[in-house]
Amino acid sequence: MIGGLTGLVLGSVSTDVHVTDTMFVVAHFHYIVFGGAGLAFFAALHYWYPKMFGRMYNKKVANRGLLLLFVGFNILYFPMFILGMMGMPRRYYDYLPEFATPNLISTIGSWVLGTALVIVVVNLLRAKKGTPEEIDDPWGGRTLEWKIQSPPWIENFEEIPTVNHEPYELTEK
Repeated sequence: MIGGLTGLVLGSVSTDVHVTDTMFVVAHFHYIVFGGAGLAFFAALHYWYPKMFGRMYNKKVANRGLLLLFVGFNILYFPMFILGMMGMPRRYYDYLPEFATPNLISTIGSWVLGTALVIVVVNLLRAKKGTPEEIDDPWGGRTLEWKIQSPPWIENFEEIPTVNHEPYELTEK
C-alpha cells in the first residue's frame, strides 16, 4: 500500500519535480517490487511448501523469520523516502553529511533483512518429514489439492473424486 500511495506522489507534477532521480524513487520501486511481489513470493512458498516437498518447516521459526523480514524491509527502505524528500540523489556512492543518519538506519535495516532471509531459507532447508496429517493438509483446506498426499503422486487421484459440498461451505474439522 505504501508503494501504491507513493506512486501518487510520483504521478503529480508538482511533487515529481522535487523527487525525480532521488532516493524516493528507489524506495518507491522497492516497496512495489519487493514489498509486493517479494513478500508475496515468500508467503506463497510457505503456504505451498508442505504440498510441494512433503515436509513441514518449523512454524514458530517461520513466523519469527517472516516478521523479521517485514521489519527489516521497512527499516531498510522507509528512510529512503525521507532521503529523497531531503534531496539525496540516487546512484551516488558517497553523500553529504546531512544524509548520514537515514543512510545508517537503512544500512542497519539491510542487516536485519539479510539476517531474516537467512533464517527463512535455513528453516525451509531444514524442514523435517512430518506426520501425514500435518503435511497433507496443514491449513485445513477445503479444496481438492489438500485431499491428497504430499507431495502429490503422478495423476494426483487414483479415481475421480466425488465432491459433495460447495467450495466455500464451512464445516468443522
